[in-house]
Amino acid sequence: MSSEKRFNRDIHVKFKFCSVLCLVLIGMGQGQLIINVKNQGGDIVQETIYANATDDTITLEFQRSDGTLVTQLIDFRNEVQILKSLILGEEERGQSQYQVMCFIFHFPKNSFISSDAMSKLRQKNPSTVRTPEEDHGRLNHTMDYSVVLKHSHVISPFIKDICAEAGQASYTRYEDIMKWSNIHGIPTASYLPAIKRFPTTPDYINSDISYESSPIGLANCTDIKKMWTPCLCHLEQCIGWYPCELKYCKGKAPISSYRCGIKTCKICHLFVYYIAQKQQCLWDE
Repeated sequence: MSSEKRFNRDIHVKFKFCSVLCLVLIGMGQGQLIINVKNQGGDIVQETIYANATDDTITLEFQRSDGTLVTQLIDFRNEVQILKSLILGEEERGQSQYQVMCFIFHFPKNSFISSDAMSKLRQKNPSTVRTPEEDHGRLNHTMDYSVVLKHSHVISPFIKDICAEAGQASYTRYEDIMKWSNIHGIPTASYLPAIKRFPTTPDYINSDISYESSPIGLANCTDIKKMWTPCLCHLEQCIGWYPCELKYCKGKAPISSYRCGIKTCKICHLFVYYIAQKQQCLWDE
């Protein structure tokens, strides 16, 4: 594919991807930050972070240098994180224009500053290239269940819309289902309509098989040669900069302390998940 055709396609996909969300961000304005971040390869990535204190959510999105569009949505009320990836296809290798995946997992509330605090942040020197103060390394996630979008509201009301283009590629973990069940006091069985096990994944909810002893029984895509064979795909997504904590400074009596800034962090997520054909995971080679 010529560079001109790829550029035109990338622009079309990017516009399609953010046409609704970006208009909301621009129209509402308040609580939005645009941050320039240098990634591991030295490229400058522009992150847009928007806080909605009413919904108690934070949305962070950016485009990687390879064209991948990443959206992170944090639902604080339900302790849910959605990490959505839109990956451009390699048309010369038989892929469609792009594919979308959603990874849905538990989010500890203290891992990001609150939506209320985020909405009150104001930006100084917007052209400055930011670097995180702390690197949290990489978390590994084996996504052993898919999410049924029409019933996903039991997990989070935001999944259905943000993952609309990932109807067959939205994933979660049984261990996260258990966490949400305990947090909200909802029977685990109530989540059954919202999840679907993969062909090789044991049904943990309806059996005595322990999670730890029953990983998905498939080979990695890197070990498979046939393009139409099911396998385990690996995808890493890194959030290069985000406000992970509030900083407090000591004040004079009667004020003992006050908010005086933010601590910033970086974190990577490595997802392992089932795909029906290796053709859907060409980057994992």
